[in-house]
Amino acid sequence: MNKVLLTLALCGSIAGVTLAAPLAQAAPGGCLKYGAAGAVAGHVAGHHAVRGALLGCAAGMYQRHRYNKEQRALHNGT
Repeated sequence: MNKVLLTLALCGSIAGVTLAAPLAQAAPGGCLKYGAAGAVAGHVAGHHAVRGALLGCAAGMYQRHRYNKEQRALHNGT
């Protein structure tokens, strides 16, 4: 009986923590996030980590720019 009560108490506390957690933002990463992924991909694809990092950084900046532009348009109502 004690195991059942302990399990129920633990599940209740986990559910409480999960419900109280802040919502995740779906904002795209920028230069660092995409650059790191590009470096790994470039390294795996033939030891081109620097080239992959540069292209990944450029892609990240482009994605962030598009996201910011879209957010401005949504908030301005245009």
